Amino acid sequence: MDRAEVIELLIVIKENYPNFDVSDNNIDRHMKYLHDFPFDVAMRNVDEHIRTSKYSPIIAEIRGSLGEQIERDRMKAATDEYFRAREKAQKQACPPPPGWKEDIFAKLRRSS
Repeated sequence: MDRAEVIELLIVIKENYPNFDVSDNNIDRHMKYLHDFPFDVAMRNVDEHIRTSKYSPIIAEIRGSLGEQIERDRMKAATDEYFRAREKAQKQACPPPPGWKEDIFAKLRRSS
């Protein structure tokens, strides 16, 4: 993440938490700890934090927990795949042939 991205990130935080410090010293401090972190991941973490917390995020929350993040992304992909498969199955679905249900019930009655 470069300085401009850190500033952009802090502006988003400031817009949602008016008391957040966006001084040059705070920008430098965030730059020190976020220079090696991807901007898009940090922005996603900030967005999620804004949705779930009334307090401004600290650097550790901006970075997030990478392991949890990987698992969250994996579960989201698995869920998306599941719903795509359900949608495909729904498009290919057709009703059973006439009398099928009655035949099954008749067989079950005979076997008991």
